[in-house]
Amino acid sequence: MSDIRLTNEKMLTFTGHEKIGTLKAAEKLMDFGERQNSANEALAANVNDLIKRVCALEDKEVQNKDIMRKIASELAAFKRDLDRVRLSSKLNTSSIERLDNAIKTLSAAGETEKSEAEETAENAE
Repeated sequence: MSDIRLTNEKMLTFTGHEKIGTLKAAEKLMDFGERQNSANEALAANVNDLIKRVCALEDKEVQNKDIMRKIASELAAFKRDLDRVRLSSKLNTSSIERLDNAIKTLSAAGETEKSEAEETAENAE
């Protein structure tokens, strides 16, 4: 921001409401003009600084929007990967359960068959 701070004192360009004679009018007018120029310079410097700050903020806003877009796309990709992993996990769990049930069924069938074979062998003796 500008080093020139706007104050009421700096912006005061007309001082005195006394009656001015013709000889003093030029001097007073010159004094008023100088003060007005100083006030205008201070005002212009502050306005230019504000314009620079607004431009910097707009640039920062554009950068932030780009960053947020990138984060959003990465988050969407992460969500897709997470959903894929969850689905794979669920499918693997279901597959493991089916295989376990099949093994148990086969084991039970094998035990039954073994028992029947033993009974048949005992009866044959």
